[in-house]
Amino acid sequence: MRFRGSVWQTWKSLSGEGVVVTLEDVAKQAGVSLATASRVLNGSTRQVGADLRARVERAADELGYRANIAAQTLARGSSNVIGIVVHDLTDPYFAALADGAMRAAATEGLLVMVGTTHRDPEQEIAYVATLNAQRVRAVLLAGSRVADQAVTGRLREELARYRDSGGRAACVGQDLLGVDTVAPANREGAAELARALAGLGHTRFAVLAGPPHLMTAADRSAGFAAALEELGLPAPQVIHGPFDRDGGYAAARQVEDATCVFAVNDVMAVGALAAYRERGVRVPDDVSVAGFDDIVTLRDHVPALTTVRLPLADMGARALELALNEEEPVVVEHVAGEVVLRESVRRIA
Repeated sequence: MRFRGSVWQTWKSLSGEGVVVTLEDVAKQAGVSLATASRVLNGSTRQVGADLRARVERAADELGYRANIAAQTLARGSSNVIGIVVHDLTDPYFAALADGAMRAAATEGLLVMVGTTHRDPEQEIAYVATLNAQRVRAVLLAGSRVADQAVTGRLREELARYRDSGGRAACVGQDLLGVDTVAPANREGAAELARALAGLGHTRFAVLAGPPHLMTAADRSAGFAAALEELGLPAPQVIHGPFDRDGGYAAARQVEDATCVFAVNDVMAVGALAAYRERGVRVPDDVSVAGFDDIVTLRDHVPALTTVRLPLADMGARALELALNEEEPVVVEHVAGEVVLRESVRRIA
């Protein structure tokens, strides 16, 4: 009991008038025990009745009490902080995933730290190690794995160490890390898109395929090509490059004799549209263009982009929910894409 008391005594804050307010003060004003006040204000998983909780929270608000985060971490063994690690926050795909997770975290009263790896797998591993040292409550990774088993293995081991210390983790991407996973159906979505475009009469395709080592890009490219083969259509021209707007711009300039261009993500499709606009190539009159993801910022683009829609914000929120779920076994949820045909593609007579 002496340990518990010493921790609680560090839980104090300064009110607006400069008076030191302790947890004991809050408990006294609310007319509850010190233990009950602590459970309400330190985020304990132990249940407190609604009436008692309201009394404690009202007393804390009236007194201007603020919990000491370091003391909370010491008492609970983990903080009320969630770490979200994404590949590129300037990419609307990752921004949407992070936003969904952050909104879900807010409803749980959790704080969020966001880190970006700039698509460097080593940086991703370093983030997990750092977040483990900070004793965050859960870690959410959002982004594609790379075709490097050694790197993926090291990340998996780092996550295992974090989980062994009591942490929770989940990811959005391929199911390769041994944690709860929200896995978009990249290959299947691209295949459905290929069938839809072929149904409009297109037979000559090019794929702006992104980096060959990035599994999301590779899966989407492979799914698209496989569907064309099943339909008896010629193999597409495949052009690799960076997984961003400039990569799409450069790749589009290399396309030869295609009636329809598939970029494996929407931001690459934006680059392709810019390249065609500069060269006076009309979309979709001269060439059709399609993407993948349906990022919100492009829904008003002219011409409106044909794409495969993923519920990105919902995926981020669901991944956070899985990360906070302490039940076993590991859960893998597959998320299907939805083909959305818009004005950037046309029917071939």
